[in-house]
Amino acid sequence: MNCEIFQLKELDVNQFEIREVLRCIFHTIVFHRALGLVQPKEIDLELFDITYVQCGDVEVERKIDEKTTQFIDRVEKHPNRKHQISLSFYEVKNKQATWFTNKVERHYWEHWYVNLSVAHHPKADSGKSHHPKVVNPGESASEERNAQRSGLESSLREVLFQIIKFGNEKDHIPSVPNIEGASFPFEITISSSSDSAFGMEMLKRMLQTGHPNMLS
Repeated sequence: MNCEIFQLKELDVNQFEIREVLRCIFHTIVFHRALGLVQPKEIDLELFDITYVQCGDVEVERKIDEKTTQFIDRVEKHPNRKHQISLSFYEVKNKQATWFTNKVERHYWEHWYVNLSVAHHPKADSGKSHHPKVVNPGESASEERNAQRSGLESSLREVLFQIIKFGNEKDHIPSVPNIEGASFPFEITISSSSDSAFGMEMLKRMLQTGHPNMLS
C-alpha cells in the first residue's frame, strides 16, 4: 500500500495563535476523511474571520485538544524556532501470531505535516526612526500586529484550500473499517526537538508503509 504524504504551507504564528490554528487544520483534515454519518458542527475562529467544520465527535475533539496542548508545551520549551506536527491515518492489521504474542501492526496510508514558525514576542520598538516624522510606537506596534494577523489569516485560508485539494486524492484510501466513530483511526505526532531524530522517525514510517508519494 502506498502512503501519501502531504506537506502543508508553513505558517508564521505567534504562540497564542497556535491552538486555534491547529484545531482548525486538524479538524478540517479529519472532516475530509470522515466515515459514514457525522454531525457537522460549524466553528467560527475567534482570532480570524474563518469558519471551519468539525465532525461533532467527542473522541476526535479530545484527541486533537490533548495533542495541541502537548505541542504548545513543547513550543514553550523550545522558543523562537520552526516546529512540525503531523496527523497520520492508519489501518490496524493482525500479524501472524506466535507462541506468545498476537502482534497488531499499524499500516500508515496518509501523513499530513503541519509546519509552524513560531514567534513568542512581537518585535520591540527600538525608539529609533529613520523617518523625519514622529511615529507613535503604540500605533506602529498595532499596525505590525494587524499586518501579521492579516497575513496569517490569508495563509491559513491557503492551507485549508490545500487540504480540500489533497483531500480529493482518494485512490490510496483503504476500505472502510468496521469500527465505531466518525473517523478512520489516526494519531497526531509531535516532531522531536532534534531535526535529525525526526528525520529518522519519518524514514522509519516510510519503510513501514511502502513507497511514499509526496505532495506540497
